[in-house]
Amino acid sequence: MITPQHYTSLESAICSLFGEGTEVERTSRIAGGDINEAYGLTLTDGRCIFMKSNAKENLSFFTAEAVGLTAIARTKAIGTPHILGVGTDEEGAGYSFLLLEFISGKNRNRNYWEELARQLSDMHRASTAGLTSNGKYGFDCDNYIGMRRQINRGHDRWINFFRDCRLEPQFQDSDRYFDREDWKRIFRFLDRIDEILVEPEYPSLLHGDLWSGNVIEGNDGRAWLIDPAAYVGHAEADIAMTELFGGFPPIFYDAYKEAAPLQPGYEHRRDVYNLYHLLNHLNMFGRMYLPAVKRIVGRM
Repeated sequence: MITPQHYTSLESAICSLFGEGTEVERTSRIAGGDINEAYGLTLTDGRCIFMKSNAKENLSFFTAEAVGLTAIARTKAIGTPHILGVGTDEEGAGYSFLLLEFISGKNRNRNYWEELARQLSDMHRASTAGLTSNGKYGFDCDNYIGMRRQINRGHDRWINFFRDCRLEPQFQDSDRYFDREDWKRIFRFLDRIDEILVEPEYPSLLHGDLWSGNVIEGNDGRAWLIDPAAYVGHAEADIAMTELFGGFPPIFYDAYKEAAPLQPGYEHRRDVYNLYHLLNHLNMFGRMYLPAVKRIVGRM
């Protein structure tokens, strides 16, 4: 596993990264996600960096995020913010932090969505050597999908991985929402998963949580990826996620399919991949996601 540089305080991180005597001159709160707090830190030398923070016991959130960003960056296919380091600070009640390159959000390039499609297809075709252990699918470490742990135990078959490490744990954790008849349908569905999903032509590094909020305009005007829940799987699981909450423009899908045609039947499998994310939202946010979950299970 690729581990990021760890610091024992924010002060020591700033000094190590930018030189003795450099301090945080101004801290600006940045609105955004609902799991971590985010800040822009302006330093005494005029530079600005980005910091996420959480309770100190949640350092693993940031270590896992840094590992995922590093894996994506190493494909050299698509932009990600440069990782400066992670750490914990005992100031006050204490906190954990992740330091990243600050993204200024330049104007989008003219062919932003088409470029994103081609870059993403390149990432999906990049070698996954060294990213998994004990199988072709999974990841070298567990990580997080939102605030919930994501199991990445290695498997040789994609379908088995998706059933065992994606759907089954989420169903188990949402047990209280289902009655006996629901569970009969769920078990029938899981037993038939081999008839619904297909093995990919090649394993792909996935972002893992690829909705529009995790794609931003980078410092080069092109699309960059943030907040990954990375693992090795079937590329169409990433594409399915892009369609779950609002979707990307049609020009993105046209360009992606031209660069990397999807296997026949993707439209039928799409809801099964998104069932994982709907179950995760059910477990994080409550029963507003239950009708969609039941509808997908009942259709398959």
